[in-house]
Amino acid sequence: MVREYDICVIFGGVSSENEISVITGTMACNVLKKGGKSVLPVYITQEGEMLSDDRLADISVYKEGKFGGMCAASFMRGGALILNRKRRVKAFAKFGAILNCCHGGGGEGGAVAGIAEVAGVPFASAGMFESAAFMDKYLTKLVLAGLGAGIVPYVYARNRRDALSSAGALGYPVIVKPCNLGSSIGISRADDEEALGAALDVAFSLDSAVIMERYLSPRREINCAAYCDGGRIVVSPCEEVFTSGDLLSYSDKYSGGGKRQFPADLGEREADFIRSQTARVYGALNMRGIVRFDYIMSGGDIFISEINTVPGSLSQYLVSADYPSFFRVLEKVIATARADCAEKASKRILHTGILNNIATNACKIK
Repeated sequence: MVREYDICVIFGGVSSENEISVITGTMACNVLKKGGKSVLPVYITQEGEMLSDDRLADISVYKEGKFGGMCAASFMRGGALILNRKRRVKAFAKFGAILNCCHGGGGEGGAVAGIAEVAGVPFASAGMFESAAFMDKYLTKLVLAGLGAGIVPYVYARNRRDALSSAGALGYPVIVKPCNLGSSIGISRADDEEALGAALDVAFSLDSAVIMERYLSPRREINCAAYCDGGRIVVSPCEEVFTSGDLLSYSDKYSGGGKRQFPADLGEREADFIRSQTARVYGALNMRGIVRFDYIMSGGDIFISEINTVPGSLSQYLVSADYPSFFRVLEKVIATARADCAEKASKRILHTGILNNIATNACKIK
């Protein structure tokens, strides 16, 4: 039995950001459904199991833990097998594109992009390279430095001893960040060595490497998003986010602790620089999907802090005025993904014939 869907929305993941991803994923499912698209929701649990069921678009399912009787999903060429509880094939789901709504972990770090690549399905999100690079804060610094973008002075460390010994090069205060986590999880400010030790304990309990950045003051935090519409890069207006403390915290982002101003109160020159920088980096890496760029302004300097290839709620509030107009944005990124996939499929794959020159028993182990 074959079931056809316009799009598969993948969310969740083996990540501390799983619950945030549920918010983004269910929102995307419902926006697409409201716009008339047929949607296959696929939820990856924190244990790594892939579930598929129409009920997964309802956020109450997660709040109440009602996963009983749901089918598993196993991706293959062109779509996914839907398996019953006995792991027997119930149906083959064929879909026109995949939208990645996983935050953090392998889901945002390139794994979902890899699933789409192997399955040969158009991918309406950032590709494998930029997903992997920008999920890692150290690789982010390296890529941005290579592109000539401004970055905050930093130190990278893979153990507590090296972190403590190298922090002095930055001068206090410093910001300590786990390398591969988002949503401000595990991030803290340290004003002296004692506080640094405590901050490192938290960061290393969550990740195997850390980034320490010089704390810039005064500072303003500015966000800007971009997406690709048929080869044209569309850049949003800028927003400014305000923190309830020294740093933009998890509470600021998701529990009403912080405030936003949209559009941001910026001078024309500052806004133009941020928007052009966003377009330049997005274009230089041939990025796809909705991507949010986070900036820090301090003392006349503008730095790229982070790049989010799967931004929270896919930055709907930056790229569109309301959910109906956000549906049209999603339509554009899906159409771009399909065009890209068709163009790639048109390229020749060479058959070299090299096996004809290899003896039949050449690879046998005696």
